[in-house]
This record gives sequence, structure tokens and C-alpha cells, in this order.
Amino acid sequence: MDVLHLTLRQLQIFVAVARSGSTTAAAEAIALSQSATSAALQELERLLSLRLFDRVGKRLLLNDNGRALLPRAEALLAGAGDIERLAQESDAQRAALRIGASLTVADHGVPAVLAAFLGDRPRAAPHWQTTVTVGNTAQICAGVASHALDIGLIEGPHHDASLVAQPWLEDELVVVGTPAVAAAQGSTLADLAEAVWLLRETGSATREISDQALAPRIGPYRRRIELGSNAALRQAALAGLGLACLSRRVVAEDLARGQLQTVAAPLPRISRQWHWVLQAGRQPTPALAALIALLPTLAQADGTPP
Repeated sequence: MDVLHLTLRQLQIFVAVARSGSTTAAAEAIALSQSATSAALQELERLLSLRLFDRVGKRLLLNDNGRALLPRAEALLAGAGDIERLAQESDAQRAALRIGASLTVADHGVPAVLAAFLGDRPRAAPHWQTTVTVGNTAQICAGVASHALDIGLIEGPHHDASLVAQPWLEDELVVVGTPAVAAAQGSTLADLAEAVWLLRETGSATREISDQALAPRIGPYRRRIELGSNAALRQAALAGLGLACLSRRVVAEDLARGQLQTVAAPLPRISRQWHWVLQAGRQPTPALAALIALLPTLAQADGTPP
């Protein structure tokens, strides 16, 4: 077997410098002195016989060599983290998972998932921490691809070839407005073409699915307001600012109370699959495999079994 000269610590320092852009900031992030950080980076470049950064003033910017090394270093560090987690007790493993969730899933799926997954187990462990990172679908996929997250729970399609995805729950989208707005702007397709649209930002799965369903029937949005969360869209719709295309789960109570209603215009049923995504080729830990096995049993956002 070949003798390995690189160390995980050197790769950890390299990744920290790549993310922060300086040895000073990297040293603070990994609890090391600036001089030791610089020395380790220089030693790594010497061992590889490669320059990994371009020095621009006080900034260190990845060059082509550094950009090629970064995903490999991140993958090695993530693998080392998996090995360490395997050595932990099963309850601690369950509580140590780094879960990412897009906004609708975070609000209307993750609490039920965590309740079913963790149960009473963490209460028996003296120390534990579960982290759930929330963002739009593109952000969560990026986190999984960079190994910053163990798994992503997303509400729409992804476009990253380094990830694998499997569906686990169907979600319906509906076009809604206040009764007055729905009547004035949503009775016909022609009305929809002239309506004020309340939209999520580019990169959101809700936006991508709604665009695919609506654009062939009403053309480009002529008047629109973009908002960065489902909660903001819902509040804007309740304020009568326009029409919004949202998960039925998000507006279920508003529809039941009559504060919002679906439009009468002839639209097809708009649905999507929630997916879980993993880094391709990654071997799940027992805890991660247990979470994945649980997901198909949750047919509804409240965790009611099928």
C-alpha cells in the first residue's frame, strides 16, 4: 500500500481557507493560530507540488488547481466525519444528522419527520444536537452537494448531477387569492394573464413548478411581486395584493375559514413530489438509512401513516 503523506488536518485547513479567503479567518474558524494555518497550507502545496491559491492583496482566491481539489477534499472530510459518527452510540447518531429542508417541507413536513424519527431516543442521551437548515431547493441541494448537509428534503426537481433523489410524498399546489381578488382576477385564463402575481424567488421549487404549469396557459407574468418565503406570499395574498400559487398545506386553514379561495379559471391539477436527496455514491450511516426508510411511511405532513 502506498504511503500517504497528506493529512486530514491539512485538508481541513485548505477547505477553511477556501471558504473564508484568508488564513486569519480560517485560523479563527478551526481554532488554530494564523502562523500554524499558513504553515500547514504551505506544506500541503509543497507535498502536492501545486499552487492552490492566487494571492490578491490579503485575499487568497482559489485557482484552477484549488477548485479541482476542493470537492475532493470536502468529500474526504465528510467521509471521515461519517466514520467518527459510526463510532458514536446509535441515539447520538440519530441526533447528529445534518438535515436540510426547503421551506414548505420545513414548515409542514419536518416536525412530523423528526417526531417519528427521534421519538424518545434523544432523551436517554446526555448530549445531543439535531440541526435543520432551511432554504430554497437550490440552496439545500448545494448544501448536500458540498457535504455541508447529510440529506436534503426538497419539494421539487433538482438539477445537480452529483445528487440522487427519490420521491416520498405528493404535494398539491393551488392558485389562491382573497374572495374579491379571486373573483376579479381569476375567473378566466384571460383574467389570470392580467392578474398581479405573488411569486417565490428563482431557485424555489414552488416557483419552478408554478411556472411550468401556468406559463403555457397565461404567458409571461405581466405584473408580479417576488417574495422570499411561503409565509410572505401567504400574508401578501391575505392582504389582497394578488394571486399566489402555493402548497395546499400552506393555505389549508385560510381556505377552510374562507379568507382565501381557489380561482375558478380552468387550470389542471398542479402537483409535485417531495424528494429526499443524497450525494451520489454516498453510503448512508445506519442513522441516515433509518431516516430514509421512515420517510415513505409519512403520507401526510402531520405524520399520519398511509
